Amino acid sequence: MNKYVLSVLVENHSGVLSKVSGLFSRRGYNIDSLTVGITDDPNLSRMTIMITGDDQMLEQINKQLNKLVDVIKIQELSPKAVCRELALVKVNANASNLSLIKEAVNVFRGSIVDMDSKSLMVEITGFEDKVTAFIDYVRPFGIKEIVRTGLTGLERG
Repeated sequence: MNKYVLSVLVENHSGVLSKVSGLFSRRGYNIDSLTVGITDDPNLSRMTIMITGDDQMLEQINKQLNKLVDVIKIQELSPKAVCRELALVKVNANASNLSLIKEAVNVFRGSIVDMDSKSLMVEITGFEDKVTAFIDYVRPFGIKEIVRTGLTGLERG
């Protein structure tokens, strides 16, 4: 099974997200990650959809998406595309582990966005593997909460 990232330009109005996600669920396809945001044109939104499957599944998804009136353009992002995910991770912190956590934040090029006497919140961005690696590293310290945005990306050039 391969991972594919689709960048789908759609009309920006209510119901479009429901139509696109319904297309996947009706066919029994899982969405690994889905992000949606408005573009520089307020009438358009961009959906970044990450899926796992084979070439036949990808071809079927492309055909079905192209049938939707609200879909303007579909692009499969290449491995050279710039893709990022954002995560906020709230980690237990105390005097004995604070320096180790701060060192990990620096190594992973994250930033501490909130801190109190018992925990700190780290913002980490990067490809899914990098975010997961950071989470795996800080897990032994005790994770209180995690939120991940899902993948978003654009083709270079």
